[in-house]
Amino acid sequence: MEIKALKVPPKGTAFVWEPAQDGLVPVERVARLPLGLLVGVDAARDTLLENTRRFAAGLPANNALLWGARGMGKSSLVKAAHAEVNAGLAAAKRLVLVEIHREEIATLPSLLRILRADKRRFLLYCDDLSFDKDDTSYKSLKAALEGGIEGRPANVLLYATSNRRHLMPREMLDNERAAAVNPGEAVDEKVSLSDRFGLWLGFHNCSQDEYLAMVDAYAQHYRLAAADLHARALQWSAARGARSGRVAWQFIQDVAGALGKAI
Repeated sequence: MEIKALKVPPKGTAFVWEPAQDGLVPVERVARLPLGLLVGVDAARDTLLENTRRFAAGLPANNALLWGARGMGKSSLVKAAHAEVNAGLAAAKRLVLVEIHREEIATLPSLLRILRADKRRFLLYCDDLSFDKDDTSYKSLKAALEGGIEGRPANVLLYATSNRRHLMPREMLDNERAAAVNPGEAVDEKVSLSDRFGLWLGFHNCSQDEYLAMVDAYAQHYRLAAADLHARALQWSAARGARSGRVAWQFIQDVAGALGKAI
């Protein structure tokens, strides 16, 4: 595939990698929430913030895999951490967030060559990263992170989110064990990708109290005064069959709409 973009645009702190279109496409407004609204993920928040600050300061930092339950703020935390760290930096020192879609992982080496040539520091972000049985693009990611001759550029850090701890479905790993001559080696080949991430940050289903705390945080931030908020929030989560930050946010959107307030 011909890569049209030969360098990063000189302005902007957020881009989407679209090699088939215009290369690095600027994002004028990143869809994200303030860090303070991410409730119930304190340990992951503090660890990711510290890692990001070290990277921004030019110190050693680890690639991070945020894995676990759906809707618990993995993607929101990456974007919020980027904004929080940049808020304390001069314009010339700010980190640049680059989103790469799962489908473009095979073009990652080309993207890294472009970023390597730039003096700025980049957070490379891939949301909902996982690989299926016949997908071999994970090998490109393995090589780019640590295994290739060039390796990961010193000015690039990768943050990925996934519902899967090892980025592969469990049945795929079980099939490898059953079919391989040496089951241990077959599985090691698959899970060694997740080992390239120095930080593993787990996100788990929240309790009822944590869910209601999320609802309260949103309601307070957006100044939504509604009667029987907790009872309605529990009713909402029961209808969805889940409690999570995403469900809390969807409930708050419904409340705001009913009150005629923009958020």
